[in-house]
Amino acid sequence: MYTQEEDAFIKYWAANRQKKKRIFRQILLGLPAGLVLMIAILANFMSGWYKRAAMVANADPSLFIILLIAGIIIVAFAGVFTSYHKWDINETRYKELISRNKTL
Repeated sequence: MYTQEEDAFIKYWAANRQKKKRIFRQILLGLPAGLVLMIAILANFMSGWYKRAAMVANADPSLFIILLIAGIIIVAFAGVFTSYHKWDINETRYKELISRNKTL
């Protein structure tokens, strides 16, 4: 049979699996990971440690706008990807536990 932890997970996931699959919720849950990544990229860009990149950035003023748009895309992608990955791991675990019970 199931351990107490597995039984609690099955009950929780059966009740919440469709709610956790929604795209908007995935973006909100994965947003911190994307923001950390984007903040690290911006800090690296603004630090000026690579002089040639700083010269190119200062030569074209529209580059900052492009960097912001790319940052928004990175945050959205990282948010959806990390959240969907967590959902997929939980879904796989749920299906494995259910199939294990059917085979016993």
